[in-house]
Amino acid sequence: MTKAPRAVRLDQSGQEEIVGEGTIRRGDVAILPESEPIDAIVPAAAPAARRGFSWGSLFVAGLSGFLALAAGVWVENTISALMSQNPMLGYAALVCAAVAALALLVMLARVLRDILRERKVEALRERATLALAGGTPDEGRAIAEELVGLYKSRTQTAQGRAALQEALPQLFAARDMLTVAERSLLVPLDEMAQAQIAQAARRVSLVTAVSPRALVDVVFVLVACARLLRSIAGIYAGRPGTLGLLRLARQVMNHLVLTGGIAAGDAVIQQLVGQGLAARLSAKLGEGVINGMLTARIGLAALEVCRPLPFVEAKPPTLAEVAGDLASWRADKASGS
Repeated sequence: MTKAPRAVRLDQSGQEEIVGEGTIRRGDVAILPESEPIDAIVPAAAPAARRGFSWGSLFVAGLSGFLALAAGVWVENTISALMSQNPMLGYAALVCAAVAALALLVMLARVLRDILRERKVEALRERATLALAGGTPDEGRAIAEELVGLYKSRTQTAQGRAALQEALPQLFAARDMLTVAERSLLVPLDEMAQAQIAQAARRVSLVTAVSPRALVDVVFVLVACARLLRSIAGIYAGRPGTLGLLRLARQVMNHLVLTGGIAAGDAVIQQLVGQGLAARLSAKLGEGVINGMLTARIGLAALEVCRPLPFVEAKPPTLAEVAGDLASWRADKASGS
């Protein structure tokens, strides 16, 4: 159905004149034709802000260089001293240093690979967001093919990759291509990630509810959250190393701060199960529920950070879907005891 012509008031007044194809300006009013509704005007996306100079990065770089030089001088002095005392000991120390250097290079290569892979996923998600806002079919096809290449080594995605490659020649819109890509490849991965989140939330809730020490609760929650982040990252983009895990944890915390997802407590429980049920929870059981829901919230943030595409057709999982049964389960335990 076509929309009727609209009159839009302009800033400046003037005589009647034709300012475009089918557009008439009369005084300070512009009459738009039926083929140009104002709703079709899409604002341009704001350019991404570039990071400037950082004193923290300069400090880390300088400190790393200093420590590397100090370690090199110490190794050289140690090997020279052993060579002067006993050449066999010196050669043994040289071999040990070479093995350690080789292992360090392999570790650094893996860390670099993890960081590059995470940045590739981030860039893919940003490109997909722009394509959904008005991208060309070529852009949508390129993103879909890159997504196929990202999961080409996984046997569980073989059927989805085949279905996507079969459907791509029949699609002529970027949104349709990304919708099929999400349906074929990411929906099964989303289900796996949600299962991991729900399992981690129940485990944290159970352990912290029966743990006698607050320190044990803190340590267990931190370990469980780290394992959950590594598991979700492994589902979507490959299991990260230690530095990759720290970088992912920082991104998740930034996401939580931006979305306001850190706030949790009685309000979260009341939102999910009602105020009456929350009031019947004992202090220790309520603490276990809160810890479980916080773990689930961190898992949901990690899911959104690690996912290579934004949610197109599928709905983002909610806290009630992955941890909504924690409070009711704990209340049944409390009432039965």
